[in-house]
Amino acid sequence: MEFPKNLKYASSHEWALDNGDGTVTVGISEHAQEALGDVVFVELPEVGSELEAGEEFGVVESVKAASDVYSPVSGEVIGVNSDLEDSPETINESPYKEGWLIKIKMTDATELDDLLDAKAYSQVAEEEG
Repeated sequence: MEFPKNLKYASSHEWALDNGDGTVTVGISEHAQEALGDVVFVELPEVGSELEAGEEFGVVESVKAASDVYSPVSGEVIGVNSDLEDSPETINESPYKEGWLIKIKMTDATELDDLLDAKAYSQVAEEEG
């Protein structure tokens, strides 16, 4: 299973890519999409929504279950992956690239320091099976 080292991870299985300009791109990990199975629907927030770190921002539904997704950082939603409306399976096919969920303009970049690195997250994923 792949956990790119350039990403930060929440123990709730979201990843955050620091875009280097005060924004992050957010998605769910390969571990999370595998546990869910075939993704059939995604509900995402509106652009302009304000999120707090740890706050639920959407739902990913699969043939097995519906799972809430949580913001790894606080800030304003500045982009959503509208391609997922018509092709939610993109999350299964490319969880770290085309399957991203939202982009956030962070209000506090130091929140990234509270997230897990790839090695620590792989241990969380391994413990869950």
